[in-house]
Amino acid sequence: MKFVSEFRDPTAARALIAEITSLAGHQPERKFMEVCGGHTHAIYRHGIETLLPESIEMVHGPGCPVCVIPMGRIDDAISLASGDGVTMCCFGDMMRVPGSSGTLLEAKAKGADVRVVYSPLDALAVAEREQDREVVFLAVGFETTAPSTAITAIQARDRDVSNFSIFCNHVTIVPPMKAILDSPGMNLDGFLGPGHVSTVIGTGPYEFVAHEYGLPLVVAGFEPVDILQGVAMLLRQLADGRCEVENQYKRVVRESGNTAALEILAQVFTIRPHFEWRGLGFIAQSALGLNDDFTPWDAEKRFEIPGVRVADPKACQCGEVLKGAIRPWECKVFGSACTPETPIGTCMVSSEGACAAYYNYGRFRARTRIPVQSS
Repeated sequence: MKFVSEFRDPTAARALIAEITSLAGHQPERKFMEVCGGHTHAIYRHGIETLLPESIEMVHGPGCPVCVIPMGRIDDAISLASGDGVTMCCFGDMMRVPGSSGTLLEAKAKGADVRVVYSPLDALAVAEREQDREVVFLAVGFETTAPSTAITAIQARDRDVSNFSIFCNHVTIVPPMKAILDSPGMNLDGFLGPGHVSTVIGTGPYEFVAHEYGLPLVVAGFEPVDILQGVAMLLRQLADGRCEVENQYKRVVRESGNTAALEILAQVFTIRPHFEWRGLGFIAQSALGLNDDFTPWDAEKRFEIPGVRVADPKACQCGEVLKGAIRPWECKVFGSACTPETPIGTCMVSSEGACAAYYNYGRFRARTRIPVQSS
């Protein structure tokens, strides 16, 4: 299958591993951050971390859209869902994200009308079918999923669906990357840039990484050869003394991004002055909210929402995992009190969460270098 099988080709992977090993042998230890949760899962699923030289460390970043939602926003969603005559629609991985007093799944068990949808347009369809209900869509995600929410908001306006609103929790990728780079003690050597987000925003927004912080960044795809090639490109830049933004994922990502998607985002959303991130606190201009033209469909303006900031459980170290400060297995409750069946933090719930990735694919595997035979 074109654009899949060739990026899982064992011969190409062996050649890249050989190049990475050679490049790493002439450099000091390197620490690269894969920003996207999709990369984290691919790295663990394919065992890539065991194929890299021990001098290369991959750490996780804040690119899991579910993981970064703070407990207070989950409590707000539960409060909305528990209102009389309200139907809350959300994606499936949001159902089990813990707030301070439970989850949306538990609220549903207590009688709240919470439904799983596969698209915000599905939630709009519910509102059109059930006009006696106030239907709220719990919108989450980075710039990747925000365009579909924007299209839904426009459809709601154009079709005059008055019983539909959006509880917007869309976030943007650049501000948390800056926050991490400004955190003391990170000592990163480069970034494996997020592939999905970059299909929308392009590669230009990452130029600050090279220009302001002097670090290389390579936007990469999600197949094994993609990731290995991305790591090799980072090492080549460091070997050459270069700090640039490069695009390994050219079959999907353009430098200018998806201009149609960017235009619709500008039409519907405004940048929030600040937004709370799990583990990172409040970050200025890091999230999207509906602009004034869409006030009638903005759940935060339509309903009374508690808006209380809630601290994470003391046992949970999701924030440190999201910042790349610790690895999942270094968390005190990983694999014991916190598992996918009994999650304490968001990183163990989401399909892109680093803790869930390591629990499912790597928890019984030590990080031991696996010899790669030449073909």
